[in-house]
Amino acid sequence: MLIPFSMKNCFQLLCNLKVPTSGFKNQVKSGFILQSISNDVYQNLAVEDWIHDHMNLEGKPVLFLWRNSPSVVIGRHQNPWQECNLNLMREEGIKLARRRSGGGAVYHDMGNINLTFFTTKKKYDRMQNLKLVVRALNAVQPQLDVQATKRCDILLDGQFKISGTASKIGRTTAYHHCTLLCSTNRTFLSSSLKSPYQGIRSNATTSIPSMVKNLLEKDPTLTCEVLMNAVAAEYAAYHQIDNHINLINPTDETLFPGINNKAKELQTWEWIYGKTPKFSINTSFNVLYEQSHLEIKIFIDIKNGRIETCNIEAPNHWLPLEICDKLNSSFIGSKFCPIETTMLTNLLLRTCPGDNELHSKWNILCEKIKGIM
Repeated sequence: MLIPFSMKNCFQLLCNLKVPTSGFKNQVKSGFILQSISNDVYQNLAVEDWIHDHMNLEGKPVLFLWRNSPSVVIGRHQNPWQECNLNLMREEGIKLARRRSGGGAVYHDMGNINLTFFTTKKKYDRMQNLKLVVRALNAVQPQLDVQATKRCDILLDGQFKISGTASKIGRTTAYHHCTLLCSTNRTFLSSSLKSPYQGIRSNATTSIPSMVKNLLEKDPTLTCEVLMNAVAAEYAAYHQIDNHINLINPTDETLFPGINNKAKELQTWEWIYGKTPKFSINTSFNVLYEQSHLEIKIFIDIKNGRIETCNIEAPNHWLPLEICDKLNSSFIGSKFCPIETTMLTNLLLRTCPGDNELHSKWNILCEKIKGIM
């Protein structure tokens, strides 16, 4: 059963006690099931951060249900260039987000359900949560062969991954979140999570590819709404709380003071790309010149998402060394992204007006470099 989470509901849940001005953090009495009305990945991740940072969860467990428009969410210690096809995502309008928990990269869309289980640090138990989800699935379809694994995934028919896990454990609170594949676009899932970039060397956490399948492919009655209601019912029964899914607006500052600043921070380039662990690129490509192929070598070190060292090596008869050095030095300190590369290239071209051949070679180089960004 869905009910809007309004200030009136808060008064009722508090048994007519006055709602404090600090917003939502003191309004939970014995546990809650929340569902976001937003499909914005940054807003929903901000809710996770806000509850983790501000709520006293002692004796007040919280389940948060949320779905996003097409997005790729990477773990706190991952490298997006290793994990995603960034060029494809830009073309298709698929957002990129970095969460604050660890783990691997996942694709979200409206056919994927996200479940976040909030508890105190002492009561944190991922396997308990996954078994709860399995019980909910079996409650709506007893014939489903679903099981939680030691790796804290949920498998369908013993081989298809339908749920992955990540978590964040704070000083006193913790959350475990997992996905549940219902009717996700598997074409976009596969293509978005397949990096085309070559020559990356990094110590970042890497994702482990798995075979996946939608629950709706197994049984067309297993819609997102049916599954969310089933998980909510099982959660309410287990924790002995009301079986109500309370709708929340992640942008509501009266319930979540300061939450919009959290969402804005999650959207910044500095967080999404700048928090990437230091990495390097060592690659090469060929260009056609006078009916022969010339090899161009590229060595780049990237720290905090910015180019720390850059060494582009091209045959001297194709591009003079001093011109190559000028290109290398111009990139140092810049963001490792195609927009900044285009801007720097355009600035450099203005220093050599009228040299069409040089312009052509620089453009070839920079188009190739943008292809690895």
